[in-house]
Amino acid sequence: MSNRGGKRENAGRPRGQGRFGEPTIAIRIPQSQGASIKMFLDAYQSKRTGLNEEATNVDEFFTPAISDQSTRLPLFSTKVAAGFPSPADDYVEKRLDISEFLIDHAASTFFVTIKGESMIDVGLLPGDKVVVDRSKTPGIGNIVLAVVDREFTIKIFDRTKNGRPRLLPANSSGAYLPIEIIEGMQFEIFGVVTGSFRRFE
Repeated sequence: MSNRGGKRENAGRPRGQGRFGEPTIAIRIPQSQGASIKMFLDAYQSKRTGLNEEATNVDEFFTPAISDQSTRLPLFSTKVAAGFPSPADDYVEKRLDISEFLIDHAASTFFVTIKGESMIDVGLLPGDKVVVDRSKTPGIGNIVLAVVDREFTIKIFDRTKNGRPRLLPANSSGAYLPIEIIEGMQFEIFGVVTGSFRRFE
């Protein structure tokens, strides 16, 4: 009987020996999204291994958990200097669903956590959760989540005089420089920042 053909014992690469050091699974994705997902995984692995840690100013990624039952809370039509008016007062203009206010397109929206102080002049502080919408087309002056050489960063989208993309920080201290995208750099705008939120307690 021939020993040729068939699966050999212990053949192939051992489990958990890939870039991520863990077993893999097979998934189906739209063909058009293949490059974006590969770039996302490259950037994620780079962050895990600590490569160029100072180049990124985002941390955790979250997808929104949208409840089928909306939570509508009172939105007061007057500004409150001190204290808190009773909901029974006549100041309640309408009720506001937080998810509807923050999210335009749930299927294309996710959250990331701000790290560092490069965007403090536009009110994005370390620990803030930022709302990113992948379905929106970025324009000059928009705050965007971009991937530059496999590193995620949140900056203001701009262009140089010769039309090249560049990313501007928002920190008047001068500690952070613009990132000019030159030939040979890996660059993609991953989404447009549409809002942010934070907790104080």
